[in-house]
Amino acid sequence: ALQFRRISGSSSVGGAVIKVSVILLHSLGCEKQQPGRFAKFSPSPLSMKQFIDFGSANACEKTSFVFLRQELPVRLANIMKEIDFLPDKLLGTPSLKLLTSWYSQSLWELVDFLEKDPDDKDTLVNIRNRHNNVVPTMAQGVVEFKEAFGVDPVTNQNVQYFLDRFYMSRISTRMLMNQHTLIFEGSANPAHPKHIGSIDPSCDVVEVVKDAYETSKMLCEQYYLTSPDMEITEVNSKNPGQPLHIVYVPSHLYHMLFELFKNAMRATVETHETSPTLPPIKVRVSLGSEDLTIKMSDRGGGVPLRKIERLFSYMYSTAPSPVHIDNSRNAPLAGFGYGLPISRLYAKYFQGDLQLYSMEGYGTSAVIYLKALSSESVERLPVFNKSALRHYQATTEADDWCMPSKDPKKLGKYERTR
Repeated sequence: ALQFRRISGSSSVGGAVIKVSVILLHSLGCEKQQPGRFAKFSPSPLSMKQFIDFGSANACEKTSFVFLRQELPVRLANIMKEIDFLPDKLLGTPSLKLLTSWYSQSLWELVDFLEKDPDDKDTLVNIRNRHNNVVPTMAQGVVEFKEAFGVDPVTNQNVQYFLDRFYMSRISTRMLMNQHTLIFEGSANPAHPKHIGSIDPSCDVVEVVKDAYETSKMLCEQYYLTSPDMEITEVNSKNPGQPLHIVYVPSHLYHMLFELFKNAMRATVETHETSPTLPPIKVRVSLGSEDLTIKMSDRGGGVPLRKIERLFSYMYSTAPSPVHIDNSRNAPLAGFGYGLPISRLYAKYFQGDLQLYSMEGYGTSAVIYLKALSSESVERLPVFNKSALRHYQATTEADDWCMPSKDPKKLGKYERTR
């Protein structure tokens, strides 16, 4: 029988490991069976505090390893069940065929991985490398599908629902693998010795804001030869005058902020291209008892209300698609227009959110909400169940409100003019 040790100060983590491991090992009998059996189990979300405990000085590598090898196939199997409910024509695209083959291969390897010992790290490395291009490959499949068959409301709704869950699942599996690799394989970044894997127990939010701004500013000046300044305000209601620190993954926060700064700078420069000066981008960071909130406001002209939700749509992206996908480490999602929807998923991953509020003709404010307490920063994970199934089987019914067309009508000479 396998023996498990609880991590000091984290009985909930040890309990989760024991619960998942014992149930799976008994049901599978440590034998290779149909991978679909894993989808019968629900993923076990971890809190930021539990991630920290897994990587603490008293952490047991075997405990982390056992949890990892039981949890990864469950998360993969759950999202693979949902892939089957995508439109047949989308599943038939070359990109989706390639992607599904990756997932099938990885799941079989993880089933075999159940019998391995903690010293075997090749399986994780192979799976992680195989899935490096999952996001652009799926995005390319959507492009191929749209170009061949167009888009209808039902398909758009189902694909949007699926991709939010699919990309969130990928964020979570990468998080698990990266944490184990960084902590137990000696590949930690010497530049950040206090990080526990990819997590900073004392993440300086304002420093991440400044870092994302400087990188965006450099890109903006390379392209436009100018860039707006930033004005930043800090509010710490818990400890006035103290820096704003939370337990978080700096790379996730940087990803969100970098995307928002890029959008704000582009809109500001293009809206005020004839002005002698550019209005600054104003950032306010506030730490309360429950939330850490970042508000970024620009004067880039804003967007109409009807277009706000489209900015988060995978199917309505207007960005030109890349010519090809290779294994080079290009900027993630470049060319697919997925920056905002993926950024919102990063925010939601630990129970936060990302919202846009715009005033057409003036500017846009983006607000990032993060949990202030590590115990409340719990993974948001998709699970395949009857509720998820109903989403894919739903049909569009007639609205019970009179609805105008989504796009403005062209009234010719009767159209109101300024």
